[in-house]
Amino acid sequence: MQPKEFDYIIVGAGSAGCVLADRLSVSGKYQVLVLEAGGSDQRLWIKIPVGYAINYANPTLNWGYHTDADPALNGRKSYWPRGKVVGGSSSINAMAYVRGQARDFDDWAAAGATGWDWDAVRETYAEMESSSDDEAAHGPVWVQNLADQMNPFSKRFLTAGEELGYPAIADMNAGEGVSYYRSNVRRGMRWSAADAFLRPALRRKNVTLEKRAHVTVLDFDGQAVSGLTYKQNGTLHRVTARREVILSAGAINSPQLLHLSGIGPAEMLKSKGIAVRHDMPNVGRGLQDHLAVSYQFRATQKTLNAILGNPLGRLAAGIKYVLTRRGPLAVPVNQVGGFVRSSEACTAPDIQLFCNPASYEISPSGEVVIDRAPGYLLSAQPCRPTSRGSVSLASADYRDAPVIQSNALATQEDRDTAIRASRIVQRLAQTKALTSVTSSSKFEGFETMGDAELLAEFRNRASTVYHPTCTCRMGKTASDSVLNERLQVHGIARLRVVDASAFPNITSGNTNAPVMMLAMRAADLILQDAS
Repeated sequence: MQPKEFDYIIVGAGSAGCVLADRLSVSGKYQVLVLEAGGSDQRLWIKIPVGYAINYANPTLNWGYHTDADPALNGRKSYWPRGKVVGGSSSINAMAYVRGQARDFDDWAAAGATGWDWDAVRETYAEMESSSDDEAAHGPVWVQNLADQMNPFSKRFLTAGEELGYPAIADMNAGEGVSYYRSNVRRGMRWSAADAFLRPALRRKNVTLEKRAHVTVLDFDGQAVSGLTYKQNGTLHRVTARREVILSAGAINSPQLLHLSGIGPAEMLKSKGIAVRHDMPNVGRGLQDHLAVSYQFRATQKTLNAILGNPLGRLAAGIKYVLTRRGPLAVPVNQVGGFVRSSEACTAPDIQLFCNPASYEISPSGEVVIDRAPGYLLSAQPCRPTSRGSVSLASADYRDAPVIQSNALATQEDRDTAIRASRIVQRLAQTKALTSVTSSSKFEGFETMGDAELLAEFRNRASTVYHPTCTCRMGKTASDSVLNERLQVHGIARLRVVDASAFPNITSGNTNAPVMMLAMRAADLILQDAS
């Protein structure tokens, strides 16, 4: 194998990798290679916003991971789709654009990620965004207000929130309360990180993208990374990095690749027959994710079910979309939500809401089947869980999915918050705005359940909202983290990790926007260090 040389090698063309490809190549000074294990994102159901429900279980577009059985969730295994396609999870996610709360990033700084406090990161958000509501914003990430296209039933969710004292606000990124979700949609189509960043980068001669390129191991020169090896179409390739290798493979795959390369907990590596290059106990540990509990209700007024739940409705919506790029197919699944406090004792919002004007079932194969009769969904997610799980190797074979232990509800604080989140759903369902258009709950007896029953049902039905983070977290030293505040791996030269695994703690909401922000700032740090 004849080595090829690049200045920067980026592992993963996902939300972070696309940003890095653009920012590191814009000067023209550096040769950049991007390696993506998946294929092209040029697919109809990736581009159509409502296609999220179709891509959710598509094995050609995502890794299709499953966690180990979690005792706290009644022994259930959770399905964790992660993007295996150009654009990564930004090509298969629900497109919600949520920055997170100020306290999230102030806590990052307190954990040792100096320079990542709210005052610093909000400047990056402002630089990154273009908004349909702000003509002065000219960033690459399009943030669309789709309120004028959302199902009329969704307005009832805002009214229900106001009945409980949650103010209706213009944009949930601007404060506490409930609002219509902002989405990464432009001209009726998904606007992924690949659209915003990678495609402009690929127009430059100094950027190379290799698809279906599965990285197998990092290569070293002493304690410095010199390059890596990847497999593509059955052939192994070795490439060298003149400056750095940057892992942007996500919160599951980045720690897996470190482990395969001998960086991680020594005993675990030895048990898999991997030579220990650098004993780092925190690689793969510290995993955090959001769990949401959802309840569905039968409605007496039309909801999205009237359109998406029958063939004629879908046909009409399809025709409208083709002709106008508007309508039900142009709006992602999330319509109304926000950040609220579950009790007066909370100093900041601790619950994120999702309220959608549709009811459905998920088949054993993962297919989303919309009910034909009208219905709606109410969901609540604790924002800042304190439980932490782990990612470890199943074997030394890079093709084997890693072991994911979610370790949900491991703390009393998380169990208490789960009850309060369920209470909020209960209270929303009992508002006049919703009881006046509801015939029944799809889960009999929900309205009268007490705390013990709510916790038991949370264990039985709560599910991930696909936000794994913190498995290579930033911190002060190798004793409490994997990375320093510049996203460099402690004790290993010329290696950084830039993706959701770098979060010191999970942010309060959807994680795609914080990942892109992280990568924007990371690129600045990388370029500073190169000068």
